[in-house]
Amino acid sequence: MKWSLIPARDFPAMAARWSELHARCQASPMLAVEFVQPLLAAFADGREHLASCEHDGRTVAMALVVPAGSASWASFQPAQAPIGLWLQEPDIEMGALLAALMPALPGMPLVFGLTQMDPALLARPGALRTLDYIATARITLAGSFEDYWNARGKNLRSNLKKQRARLDKEGVALRLQVSRASADVAAAVADYGRLESAGWKAGGGTAVDAANAQGQFYRAMLEGFCRRGAGSIYRYWFNDQLVAMDLCIEDGQQIIVLKTTYDESVPGNLSPTLLMREEAVRQLFDGQRFERLEFYGKVMEWHTRWTDEVRTLYHVNYYRWPALGRLHALWQSRRSRPLKEDHVP
Repeated sequence: MKWSLIPARDFPAMAARWSELHARCQASPMLAVEFVQPLLAAFADGREHLASCEHDGRTVAMALVVPAGSASWASFQPAQAPIGLWLQEPDIEMGALLAALMPALPGMPLVFGLTQMDPALLARPGALRTLDYIATARITLAGSFEDYWNARGKNLRSNLKKQRARLDKEGVALRLQVSRASADVAAAVADYGRLESAGWKAGGGTAVDAANAQGQFYRAMLEGFCRRGAGSIYRYWFNDQLVAMDLCIEDGQQIIVLKTTYDESVPGNLSPTLLMREEAVRQLFDGQRFERLEFYGKVMEWHTRWTDEVRTLYHVNYYRWPALGRLHALWQSRRSRPLKEDHVP
């Protein structure tokens, strides 16, 4: 196996090779060219490299990598990417790929960090040093919505039923709108930005806005997916008031919720996001297009009301020399060990 590196700005010239490997690996849509290329355009700072591994005359792995310190490299991991930007044929050992990658990285790094890997896509390698990242949730869309919904907690079902009855009594019409056309994306991202910018995220500067890098990324990425019929934008309305939105991408097996926002001016005893989610999940069960609905964010309390399907994403630390990894693990264990009482000042 032999790795080669080129500047990530040349990714468009390698996009066809990335797509071919992506299709051969049946990888997540979050690793598709339509996701990766806009991500680089919006968030790369020039230090990133595209790494490609050749074996027996074919490309068996590709990754986006970046220097992460004086003696380390890591996979490129903007906050907008839920999983690590690493593609590999599943029948090749990750450890063998990492061992071959280390000497190809400039500066002779001591460690390479492969971040935010999904065990549902690549099994957690027992022979490598790994670290828990976050727990994430999914809903399997098998059977009927009625069976799924009846298996949810009574409090969730009763609460949403009461909210619907209250809104109906007040003459509020509820409407779920699903947009799939690329021509609709720009307006949808602008709507999303207005909702998010009016909420708590605006104060921290993390809100999506049509004019900022996040807004440009989500517009370009969703337009690419919608052009091939693999993107969807959910809007939820109280009469003419837009109160909640989901931005989603898809493949043949799954639909992934990338971003969710809601109108924070809605009274606190109403849950527009959960009302939207109930109707959206009902449509997904009835439509039978997908096997699962993925959230990929950190599991929150509300996730556990909708599903008990939870798994843990993981990081991998690969060391140039195994002894270095053992020393690092020993150092970490000593740092975390409680002091004896007579050593406490």
